[in-house]
Amino acid sequence: MLHTLQVSNERAQVQGVATEKTQFRVSGANEQSCNLESYNRRNFYKISLIIEGDSQLLYANRGIVIDRSALVFTNPLVPYSWEATKPQFDCFFCVFTQEFLRAGNRMESFQESVLFKPGGEPVYFLDDNQVSYLRGIFQRMCQEMESDYVYKYDLLRNHVNLIIHEAIKMQPAVAYFNPPNAAARISKLFLTLLEKQFPVESPQHSIALKKASEYASQLSVHVNHLNAAVQEVTGKSTTAHINERILAEAKSLLTHTDWSVAEIAFSLGFEYASYFNNFFKRHAGTTPLAIRKTL
Repeated sequence: MLHTLQVSNERAQVQGVATEKTQFRVSGANEQSCNLESYNRRNFYKISLIIEGDSQLLYANRGIVIDRSALVFTNPLVPYSWEATKPQFDCFFCVFTQEFLRAGNRMESFQESVLFKPGGEPVYFLDDNQVSYLRGIFQRMCQEMESDYVYKYDLLRNHVNLIIHEAIKMQPAVAYFNPPNAAARISKLFLTLLEKQFPVESPQHSIALKKASEYASQLSVHVNHLNAAVQEVTGKSTTAHINERILAEAKSLLTHTDWSVAEIAFSLGFEYASYFNNFFKRHAGTTPLAIRKTL
């Protein structure tokens, strides 16, 4: 009973109504105002202004050394790792949801933007004038976050748009390299991307990725390359991992929510409840309703 209550409370927190306060944060490197422990990290886009510090930004099939001032855009649906080779950083960063900018009538999909899309150009090296200009924007955003100005989030949206447009005018970095241990990295990023889809937040929203090919697209690798890497490293196929995670989430939703089977089916990416029933019976050896009746 304690476990059930804990999971239910966690889901209630995840499903809380989003506000502008929870959709945007900005901070300097050593400040605490951008702590996202109480937020759902998988929904957040991130813009980082690196002023000083050495690091590597690594994706599934490429990486780039950031050893000078840079503007970096990262996407919540494209897994990456950021490895610092120097412990101290001078930087600013802001995080925001797509809904935050949509409120300002910026409607184009971030996933198709050259700044954020899989395989896009996320890193832009800066000269001194660009660093000064962008640092000023981030400093103003930090100040606005502390203000009581009633329209401060409209102003913050304008600042974010200024940064985005400044980047669009720049030439992206091109000095990418192929990271070592490609299979291990691809497998790890696939599992990270898979886990980011859970727990399911609402019966009105379906998970975005359900097929191996969809994960491969997000990782900017060929699906055969993804399948081979995951099989080599984990001993299981990509599809097996996906099915096991969907099945585990289905059991959790059946146990800890009052959603209908049709709602659970939709939230897990099944077009029809009958498809979900067949999937569940094939992998669990029983039906969703049978699980519910045992509670």
